[in-house]
Amino acid sequence: MITEFYSSLDRQAKALLDGEDDLIAAMANFSALINDALDDLNWVGFYLLKNKQLVLGPFQGKVACTRIPLGKGVCGTAASEGTTQRIADVHQFDGHIACDAASNSEIVIPIMRDHEVVAVLDIDSPSLARFAETDQVGLEKLVNSFEKALFAQTTTNLS
Repeated sequence: MITEFYSSLDRQAKALLDGEDDLIAAMANFSALINDALDDLNWVGFYLLKNKQLVLGPFQGKVACTRIPLGKGVCGTAASEGTTQRIADVHQFDGHIACDAASNSEIVIPIMRDHEVVAVLDIDSPSLARFAETDQVGLEKLVNSFEKALFAQTTTNLS
């Protein structure tokens, strides 16, 4: 069940994305919206799938890993499996890539277009077990709204 907090955030995201057809601009504002609305985060951003690897996209936070191989780390696993990864303690995740040593928990949600992963939304926290199931449900709803807003228009360029 989606909470009122995430319902409100979803309405804000839809308004923010309404009429926007530039993927980079949408990702930049979307990551800023989440970074501003959620507490206890140290990184929010996107990685775009290009040539069988994830490449850094718009984000809020410290300097990040530029490229992540598919299947590696939390982001690469989310992209290769096409499933959300909600990790309570990233240091216990086999193959975790430590772009920021301050990150202790993470949630990564695939961004889909035509049933294919095209990017991931990565959110990190310095706290252990920061992301609950209610966060996952709410954030997946936000991502669904993002996908509908951007990919309903055939002109959106992913390169």
